[in-house]
Amino acid sequence: MGISGVALILFAYFWQQTRGVRDDDWRHPVINGIGAVLLLVSLVYKPNPASILIEFCWFAISIIGLVRALRNRQRAKRAKAAATSS
Repeated sequence: MGISGVALILFAYFWQQTRGVRDDDWRHPVINGIGAVLLLVSLVYKPNPASILIEFCWFAISIIGLVRALRNRQRAKRAKAAATSS
């Protein structure tokens, strides 16, 4: 699980750096969050307090990013609906 988590986090970072991530794209924080959870699971078998802390923070930041992306997505839908009804 550790390798899978690292692969997901690296993929998400590569995606962000090469293609950019829109502020309403929920997939990026979800990929990061899943990667963090997989790494946390692998740390159960071989605990490392510093790694556990950083993965917990990575997961928490991913949740914040997901909430933000979903709010931005809703805001964009409302703005589009308001523009078409005017």
